[in-house]
Amino acid sequence: MTDPRPAIGLALDQAGSLIDAVRPEHLSLPTPCDEYAVRDLVSHLLSVVRRIDLALNGGNALDIPVLTETEDWSADWKTYRAAVDTTLADDAVLTRICKLPWATLPGAAAIGAYTGELTTHGWDLATAISRTDLLNHELATTVLPMVKQFVPAEPRGGPIPFAPPVDVSDGAPAYDQLAAWMGRQP
Repeated sequence: MTDPRPAIGLALDQAGSLIDAVRPEHLSLPTPCDEYAVRDLVSHLLSVVRRIDLALNGGNALDIPVLTETEDWSADWKTYRAAVDTTLADDAVLTRICKLPWATLPGAAAIGAYTGELTTHGWDLATAISRTDLLNHELATTVLPMVKQFVPAEPRGGPIPFAPPVDVSDGAPAYDQLAAWMGRQP
């Protein structure tokens, strides 16, 4: 198995760049993730990075709320990211059993799952704030086969919190394919 830590590092870098690009006028904009406006999606990304660290350290990710409210998203992202980087530096994280909101997995698989979530939400945020120029297209190419393998096409809803996949051509850009697989309209 390939070490998933470089990919999650790229996904975390991308999310941080996108959070830094959010301006006050963006906060109420809708995102492709139907339940979130930009403000909510950024708050969710802060929770995701906190959940990653907690889960990879053996804690229950569900102890972190879905949204993390803050006065300074960029500063808090950097703080939470630094904690994740410290956790990821320990090779034991790859085999540690982790409790995620949707499964209990070895650390390497948990890292892969969170990489998919961060990458998908990165596309959501970039699309909402018109900053797709900040997307790392190699990351989407890396994540797409993994997401297709581990997020089933059916059933969707309930414990699989995505809309049904949207049809796109096999030759579509990787981010379009990723968004479509996750039930978003690219």
